[in-house]
Parts: sequence; structure tokens; C-alpha cells
Amino acid sequence: MEAENHQETARLRVLVMGRVQGVSFRYYARRQAEGLGLVGWARNLRDGATVEVMAEGPRPALAQFLQLLQTGSRRALVTQVEVEWSTAEGSFQSFQIR
Repeated sequence: MEAENHQETARLRVLVMGRVQGVSFRYYARRQAEGLGLVGWARNLRDGATVEVMAEGPRPALAQFLQLLQTGSRRALVTQVEVEWSTAEGSFQSFQIR
């Protein structure tokens, strides 16, 4: 019976493209993730126009996080988002900036 109350956890990998480097987007992602109780990381990719985000937690919180990433921070301009869902691995303790 207890399992009915347990929300399914998942892993979400997002590539956020546009003006997302040099505008504190990774820190925005961390603030949003922590507020939603998610763990994972965010890092800039070498192309200068993409931030990769990996997060784990309850699926409803991840869906809300994805919406926030698609909107972006005040100074960011998100032009494209690639999303990949998978099974949570439980390998993160907090949300890190890489």
C-alpha cells in the first residue's frame, strides 16, 4: 500500500541551446532544481551555446523543472531544447555546477 504514495523517480537530461552561457543559466538551473528537491548537475558545453543539465527526482518535479529550463533565466534566450528521459540511477547527492 505504501508504494502507491511513492512518486516514480526518473532521470532527465536536457540540452538547452541559445544564449545560455555567460548569463548565469547554470546557477539559475541549480536554484530551480534545489527549490524542487532535485539532484544532478549543469555544465557548459564547448560549443559556447549549449548548457547540458542532468537531474533526478520525482517525475512531476522534473516536468516542472523542464518547463523552467525551457523558459530560461531573465538574461537567457532559449532557442532550442533537446530532452531525454531515463530511469533514475541514484548517483547524485546534490545539484552541482560543473
